[in-house]
Amino acid sequence: MKILISNDDGYTAPGIVALYDALRGLADVEVVAPEHNNSAKSNALTLHSPLYVHTAPNGFRYVNGTPADCVHIALTGLLGYRPDLVVSGINNGANMGDDTIYSGTVGAAMEGYLFGIPAIAFSQTDRGWQHLDLAAQQAAAMVAHLLPSLPVQAPGEAASAQPWLLNVNLPNVSKADFKGFKVARLGRRHSAESVIVQESPRGEKMYWIGNAGAAKDDADGTDFHATLQGYATITPLQVDLTDHQRLPYWVPLAGALSQAE
Repeated sequence: MKILISNDDGYTAPGIVALYDALRGLADVEVVAPEHNNSAKSNALTLHSPLYVHTAPNGFRYVNGTPADCVHIALTGLLGYRPDLVVSGINNGANMGDDTIYSGTVGAAMEGYLFGIPAIAFSQTDRGWQHLDLAAQQAAAMVAHLLPSLPVQAPGEAASAQPWLLNVNLPNVSKADFKGFKVARLGRRHSAESVIVQESPRGEKMYWIGNAGAAKDDADGTDFHATLQGYATITPLQVDLTDHQRLPYWVPLAGALSQAE
């Protein structure tokens, strides 16, 4: 089995090093990750400047691009083979609720999913890497459980099963306080905090994006609720953003506009 690892914190981040160390005993593992921190880059691809790949002393390959760039070029020529699983993380901070729309960690995993490969995004709920070793062990235990069910594909063979995309948030707790895993839906956050305004040394006004807002929907069943109780959450994601329930609502508008022409 072959696993591709990426992240959005950069190839030197403790989270990706811990994840690599935890997974390399389970399969053939390669790392292709951003050169620098690329948090909140979502699924962005670099289309108007060249990408360069370098190899670090530990064998990790790093790219002067986004998380999605890393996975994209890995799968379209850099690796020379199709991995059986794409894993992203471990992120320094939660990717719950609305965070998943912006997350580069999720974006890297989603890029693998878009290529038809099962993918997992791993994050710790709090920043600072506390209990990172335990989080890496939990991630490895989950991957070890899933690997036997992954279809093995011959080189050049098309995907033989419907891929899945999982968003996993691991609480920064000790082994004694860890409650296990729960399947949970995404919660919601309030709007972000106000923009931070500063003056540059040249007297120009600078704007910094404010912190993420507090949880708005953290009811029982959400990722916010479960992680606060000490559980790791597993949330299956999909790419289809269509509001299927409201499709009929917009049919009259389409009809009226068509008649007007």
